[in-house]
Amino acid sequence: MLIKAGFNITLECAYQTPMVLMMSVHPDRRADLLGDDDVTTTPSVHVSRYTDKFGNLCQRLVAPAGPINLHADFVVSDSGSHDPVAESAEQIDVSRLPAEALQFLMASRYCETDLLMATAWQLFGHTPPGWARAQAIVDFVHNHLTFGYPNARNTRTAYEAFQERVGVCRDFTHLAVAFCRCMNIPARYCNGYLGDIGVPPDPAPMDFNAWFEVFLGGRWLTLDARHNTPRIGRILIARGMDAADVAMVTAFGNHMLRKFEVTTEEVLPVVEPPLTETREAA
Repeated sequence: MLIKAGFNITLECAYQTPMVLMMSVHPDRRADLLGDDDVTTTPSVHVSRYTDKFGNLCQRLVAPAGPINLHADFVVSDSGSHDPVAESAEQIDVSRLPAEALQFLMASRYCETDLLMATAWQLFGHTPPGWARAQAIVDFVHNHLTFGYPNARNTRTAYEAFQERVGVCRDFTHLAVAFCRCMNIPARYCNGYLGDIGVPPDPAPMDFNAWFEVFLGGRWLTLDARHNTPRIGRILIARGMDAADVAMVTAFGNHMLRKFEVTTEEVLPVVEPPLTETREAA
């Protein structure tokens, strides 16, 4: 399967503004790129690149005063498979977890495990450890929160989402991640592209999506509290402790969002019309 993805974003800066972008396909998926996914800017400015502490690809630039357009357009090869369901994946005791997984048990800016610990054990302490417990958390969060773009607030934490019972995909993800960490399941926040592939089209404008990964059975597995169903065609951009680590655009100055378009769709094969035989009259 081929997936066409990209974005078209315009920001307006009050003055010359340094920026860090996190909008490139993650190294784990770069082998699937057909061509490149370079970010182009209008007006053209110099863009340098580096890799952050979580292994995400970042770009640095200095935007001039006034509007700047950020654009990328690319195609990714995808297996077309749904997210794996690993019902037999076991929960690993904390004492035996690999060191790189331990950090994803800790509290973070948007995932306050200290405030949710007692609630988590009350809600999920009776569930079997492992995949069943992680799925129980996803089921709860999916049913506890009401999704809606008018409910978006970029400062909402997992605890606040639990209390308010509303949010967007990042809030579903933060709450599920926090509950998993409370239950000693390493969980890391992910964002990227997720189109309406294999599901009915969503009439809302396309957006980037948030989901998360848990470390069970010795590997990282994908879960999605917003949709709560295995999906096709995720294209990972970045991972981190929470949304603070994977901001698409970090601008070090005053700016306004003027345009925001995201594209993620399957590239359907072109069907040529059948050839018809013609004969000249005798």
